Amino acid sequence: MIMTPPIIELKQVSFSYPSSGESVLHDVSLSVERGDFLAVIGGNGSGKTTLCKTFNGLIPHYYNGELAGVIRINGEAAQDTNTALLSKTVGYVYQDFESQLVRPRVLDEVRFAPLNYGWQDYKERGDEALDMLGLNDIKDEFIWQLSGGQKHLTALASVLSLQPDVIIVDEPVAQLDPVHAREIYYTLQYLNREHGITIIVIEHHTEFIAEFAQSVLLMDAGTVKWKKPTSEAMRCTTELQDHNILPPPVTRLAEAVDAEASRAPITLEEGTDWFRPWVPATSPRHIRPVPPAASKRAEIASFDGVTQGYKTVEKSFKWIFEDLSLSFYEGERIALVGGNGAGKSSLLKMLTGILRPRKGHITAAGQALHGTSPEKIAELVTYIYQNPEEMFIEDNIRADIEYFLKARKSPETSTYADELCRLFSLEDLQHKDGRLLSGGQQRRASLAIGLGTQPSLLLLDEPTSSLDINSREEVARLLHELKEHVKTVVTATHDMDLVAEWASRVIVLNEGTVEYDGGPRGLFSSHELMRRCSLYPPQIVRLSEKLGIQPSALDIHEFLPFVKGGGPCYESYPSVAFENQR
Repeated sequence: MIMTPPIIELKQVSFSYPSSGESVLHDVSLSVERGDFLAVIGGNGSGKTTLCKTFNGLIPHYYNGELAGVIRINGEAAQDTNTALLSKTVGYVYQDFESQLVRPRVLDEVRFAPLNYGWQDYKERGDEALDMLGLNDIKDEFIWQLSGGQKHLTALASVLSLQPDVIIVDEPVAQLDPVHAREIYYTLQYLNREHGITIIVIEHHTEFIAEFAQSVLLMDAGTVKWKKPTSEAMRCTTELQDHNILPPPVTRLAEAVDAEASRAPITLEEGTDWFRPWVPATSPRHIRPVPPAASKRAEIASFDGVTQGYKTVEKSFKWIFEDLSLSFYEGERIALVGGNGAGKSSLLKMLTGILRPRKGHITAAGQALHGTSPEKIAELVTYIYQNPEEMFIEDNIRADIEYFLKARKSPETSTYADELCRLFSLEDLQHKDGRLLSGGQQRRASLAIGLGTQPSLLLLDEPTSSLDINSREEVARLLHELKEHVKTVVTATHDMDLVAEWASRVIVLNEGTVEYDGGPRGLFSSHELMRRCSLYPPQIVRLSEKLGIQPSALDIHEFLPFVKGGGPCYESYPSVAFENQR
């Protein structure tokens, strides 16, 4: 039997960046087989992205540094070729995929790479990539008019037009709504199975890994801990959690039910079969008290007949919102959800004064925003960007936290900064540049900087995006604790687990319209609504439905009493009152 050589092979590879005194990769040896669907996992800062940059020649040909060892791509030494030639073999879709889109329209973008190589069939290659990804309907659209999911697919199509043997995707679902996230993975699975393309993803979401990947490679502190088949890797639950990787929900739930389980489920289908004998045929009783009505709460912000939009290149006008009326109340934990392009970020930016409505009125903390300066609005409302680095303007976190208070000559500047550093565990990091911190540290720092303005209303854009288990759980915990420092928190998110665990009220936007305003449980039970708005319920909710549990459990803690034969102890969600009134 003839052995096929691996498509990628590393032998004793070490690498360090010029600015770093220590290696980012340490003596890495591994091989990637042709036709594999490989998931690269590990905590923030474990070296995943740096490793994958060796797979396409970015290291050593683009990023300078100390490199040792041998890197072979399709049998050729990476050091002896260049990135341009290697891109024909290995395509790379970056986490910041918008930065690699360079042409004005979709069709131009997808044809650009083969045209740049001077290939006569560049049109045919581009058209084939559009067909494979189902993008013909938007081929004449301007890139800047696309949703995040469409841009992501366009970036993938531009890579696919080179017909590479390998496609690497860094954080495939980081900026996508739940439906487009699954579409990306179905597309990658299709390319892998039907066209034999080797797929490599850098991923934190083990639910996707369990369902789509064939093998898993675990990174830790720049070393390869192991490479295993997915079915084996996902059942190494203790080891995964030790490396800040959260096993799939059904796997964690099965181990909570039976710690001695020899073969815990890793996918929803396996979980349905595994739990069926454990769950009674009839749902247990439950109690869900209704809290005080929302009308008794103080209004913290409102939109009254708000219309907002922009003029397109063709001189037509595209409306984001038309006659929007909406109120937020003190004490609420609001999750703002919807598909890419639904208007979530635009709504948040209108509350900060970054965007001004063309019609209607907006108030925040009792202040009409029309005619109010952004500086004055900043005293009422803080907007924390999806990219934490946009919050850093000084050369250390402490100065960033104190910036607003010092500008207003507050006598509490030092005391309040001390309190925020303690709250967000930044005492040992406060004198470091925020741009040099890990992803989780940057999230904590950005929250502290936001609270440094002492706002009444805090707005967050995708606070859990691209975080490992420790960082995500830390952010989720801090979100619960924010009630002591701000009156209301509004979070725009695609993280349905965060919605289930944290939100007291969920607002669903779809093409600038409020499609739903209520609690998480009501949203997840509305299947048609979720489909229409590009949403997808958490795995525990879907498992509950398949097992006939009504109403569905929102998380593992709510599910366990069903298995044990007792009634679930649901929280008294404030959103229930909203569901009853709207």
